Amino acid sequence: MLSKHFPDGRGARSVQGVTETMERPRLAPRGRAIGVAAAAGLAAAMGVGRFVFTPLLPIMTASTGLGAGDGAVIATGNYAGYLVGALLLTRLPQLSRRGTFLAWSLVLIASEAAMAASAQVAVHTALRFAAGVASAAIFIACASTVSRHRAEGASLGVAFAGVGSGIAVTGLFTLLAGPHLSWQGLWIGSAVLTALLLAPAWLLDIRPEIGTDVTGSRPAPGPRERRAWLLLLGAYFAEGVGYIIVGTFLVAAVAGPDTTAATGPALWLVVGLAAAPATVAWHAVARRFGTGRALVAALTVQAVGVAAPALHDGLVAALISALAFGGTFMGVVVLAIDLGNRLPVARPAATLTTLYAIGQVIGPLLVVPVLGSSFTGAFAIAAVIVAVAAALAAGATRAAAPS
Repeated sequence: MLSKHFPDGRGARSVQGVTETMERPRLAPRGRAIGVAAAAGLAAAMGVGRFVFTPLLPIMTASTGLGAGDGAVIATGNYAGYLVGALLLTRLPQLSRRGTFLAWSLVLIASEAAMAASAQVAVHTALRFAAGVASAAIFIACASTVSRHRAEGASLGVAFAGVGSGIAVTGLFTLLAGPHLSWQGLWIGSAVLTALLLAPAWLLDIRPEIGTDVTGSRPAPGPRERRAWLLLLGAYFAEGVGYIIVGTFLVAAVAGPDTTAATGPALWLVVGLAAAPATVAWHAVARRFGTGRALVAALTVQAVGVAAPALHDGLVAALISALAFGGTFMGVVVLAIDLGNRLPVARPAATLTTLYAIGQVIGPLLVVPVLGSSFTGAFAIAAVIVAVAAALAAGATRAAAPS
């Protein structure tokens, strides 16, 4: 196994596998191998398992008559599953072992392949829920394994690049295979793609995360720290609500008589290519200007990008949105959690991740009433919510600054 020679307990403190990601150690060969294998796992779990529904939604709509509201319900099933999976692995970390990791992998692969067996919304929602639970389990297992071996050169920056890379792969797959396969064939192909990407991650030495929460040694938060924490929680929750609206409907929004079948998958490919280097880029911004300011900047860029399709109905606006969305959403994750880790509060990453996941469940359902022949209203709502997140993050940054 890639990590069997590494002792446990070294590396950064980790809660739910995503903490203290702003450092970037020099990569050793074996550490690099662990990071790359984990990146492949995250590409499978997130890029394909979680987000492949986005480029496939307009194809399913054209073939089965699936409505935008139905798509929102199915997507919400996946996001609810992710929330349940994250909470389950937090409460029962023993479910993150190599044997159960293989089981979660099989659940993810089978749930994708089974999408081809039915056109019923209820069945698809249940299958996407199962995929969400499995995706969360795989994400936490891969990220926590990398965190455990950061001292040996394993990099969370490399691992998180797998999310964007996986999105790019789904865009490319849909672009190339879409003209030749039915929507059922595309789901089966996605399952095969997931299995291929997961293969390197099966070599990882997945173990239950050892709790190393050191918050007991921290001073109690004062009024400014409490205010900063509450504002950060609000910002991250709002981001969860707003970003997922774009992540669900961006490709469907460009489907129409004025575009070709290749437009949506190509746009999703752009999202992935922008997301792959984003965590490294925002790390550099944070080192130069500070984590809080970098977080505000990322949210502001995202809000402007999300607003573009609401203000102008065209491919240029959609491209701006794809670049801004892809280039910021993973950056926001690592920046927000890093800022939370700097505050004297208990379990910052776990709390932030839970609120973020709840926001993702709410987002698609929130815009169902405005979904119709156009997604303009949905993107307008998302832009306002992300702008609110930026304002709250700015308040948190000011409150957290030394007086």
